[in-house]
Amino acid sequence: MLEFSEITENSINEVLTRIDKEEEINCSLPGGGILHIEKELPYLIIYRHKDKDPGTARLVISESSYLIIGTKDFESYQKLLFEIANKLSGLFKSYMLFEVYAGKENSSTFLIKGPENKLPNTLQKLNEELNDINKAYSGIYLKAEIKNTPHRQPEGEPDLLSIDELKKCGALITGLEVPPIYRNENGELYPVFFRNFKDFIIKAIHKSIFEYIRIQTSGGVASYNALGRKYLKEKVFEIDKKLAKIERSYQFLWLVSPSNIQDIKNTFFESNFEKVLDYHYRLLPIDPDVLKRELYNLKIEDIDDPAMSYIFREKREELDKQITMLSERGTKNFFYSSIRLHKGVDTALCESAKEILNAIPEKEFEAENLLDSKAFSSLARREFDYFRGQDEHFKCKVHIRKDVNVMMVSHGELYIPHDYKMNKTEAKALIQHEVGTHVLTYFNGSRQPLEQMSIGLADYDPLQEGLAVMAEYLVGGLTGNRLRTLAGRVIAGQALVAGGDFHSIFKLLHNEYGFSPERAFNIVSRIMQGGGFLKDIIYLKGLVQLREYLQNGGLYESLLSGKFSLKHTEIIEELTERRVLKPGALRPSYLNDEDVTNKLNLIRDGLPISQMTTQ
Repeated sequence: MLEFSEITENSINEVLTRIDKEEEINCSLPGGGILHIEKELPYLIIYRHKDKDPGTARLVISESSYLIIGTKDFESYQKLLFEIANKLSGLFKSYMLFEVYAGKENSSTFLIKGPENKLPNTLQKLNEELNDINKAYSGIYLKAEIKNTPHRQPEGEPDLLSIDELKKCGALITGLEVPPIYRNENGELYPVFFRNFKDFIIKAIHKSIFEYIRIQTSGGVASYNALGRKYLKEKVFEIDKKLAKIERSYQFLWLVSPSNIQDIKNTFFESNFEKVLDYHYRLLPIDPDVLKRELYNLKIEDIDDPAMSYIFREKREELDKQITMLSERGTKNFFYSSIRLHKGVDTALCESAKEILNAIPEKEFEAENLLDSKAFSSLARREFDYFRGQDEHFKCKVHIRKDVNVMMVSHGELYIPHDYKMNKTEAKALIQHEVGTHVLTYFNGSRQPLEQMSIGLADYDPLQEGLAVMAEYLVGGLTGNRLRTLAGRVIAGQALVAGGDFHSIFKLLHNEYGFSPERAFNIVSRIMQGGGFLKDIIYLKGLVQLREYLQNGGLYESLLSGKFSLKHTEIIEELTERRVLKPGALRPSYLNDEDVTNKLNLIRDGLPISQMTTQ
């Protein structure tokens, strides 16, 4: 960071030179001032530093272009403003100085001060957005109004620039007086409300400024999402790494699955489906209390970037629930926590599951022309070679192991049980499920600057599994039995929530829905682990949600840039437009097939899920 103890002609020239070179500007100025310009934009957000004005400065310091005016030498700040505006207005045809300040303590009005005749769309957009605040937050009654006045600064303060100076440098000034309802009469912030209020204000300002850029300048900004910071503060990356480290300190699914599953299965079948052994679990490698202390020692509340603050708070809550569940294994509380983590089983999803089971009969397993683990690993390595051809940094490997009983991807590595067998259709589907989705999104996420994109943002699982099952369909490998299994998991989850136990859920699947004893056991044994675990509903849930997303015009390939949820698509789009995130480095091989486009179009046109199976 540059440090200017005073604003001189030389320091102003240094700033202008950096603008010419398109370099980031980050410098401290006299009296607690800060100038931050990380990319050339036709506006500057401004706040005048005050000692007794808690919270208000945080409305601007997450911006990519802002100025905090210090408490001394105001005239030199005016000279700096003039020269910056003069330089950038020549580049963009116009330049806006947007000042934000707090109103009186009892104020309930957002006062928008600006040249209404010159910026009607900009000011009206801001007015509309701010007037929506009462819809966003219950219990508050605020309003916004536009005041067409040449005096746009805080009451009793000097102008940033005179009218003549504004004309000379090609700039416009807009003032936004914010009612300080985010703090009490003693000046103490309401932290939870302030965080949400701040995010609301920033979004409203960005939408308004985008109107200005679109109409009045040659800025070439694609959307208001692109107006946030490109370079995140170091604290963001510190918290990102610590959240990832906490999650990597335990393997949640491994620790909540029974270590004696083979004994449970053998005993259940040998007793003619009567005896169910107690589930045994592996010892915890972590102390949940210590881990939670680490989790809540992270100062996420200090993150002023709205998108990153939201992502981190969501992830902390999810990790908190998981850590709690680790200490609840084998108890009813585990099941209650699972309902909270996976949002229960909704009626519409259950109806979709029943439609699938009623439409698709179960077929017997064909024990001919089976591929063994070595043959499958050769197919997987071929796909890995394809990835390596796209990015030389791809180093993930395939492992055939005797100590795993299900195929799985962990940290981008594919693990195959040594005795695994499958037919060619299943193999084709599994390659794109495990490699073309889980391995690919892990690697694409690992190439992003945020570790959360490879670890997974909160609630990323439904979309991951939805994409994986969709990939099975796109390559013609989604069988009727496979789709029935996904539907059966939802039916089992619904029965569990209704109070069902191991025996009753097994009988429901076997007797009423026609599942073979083997498939019924696999479904119910998974749903009962930990004390009752709803994770398995996410496969069909994710497929249903992804289908709806595509029918509403959503793009497919952009969902493969990392591990996140459909609810994060707007944030991912925003961070990509801000150049915080990058497009995915890898794309799966099946997207090269012209038939895939036709199949996606069938989904967009309303193809029922029950008709997505291979013939």
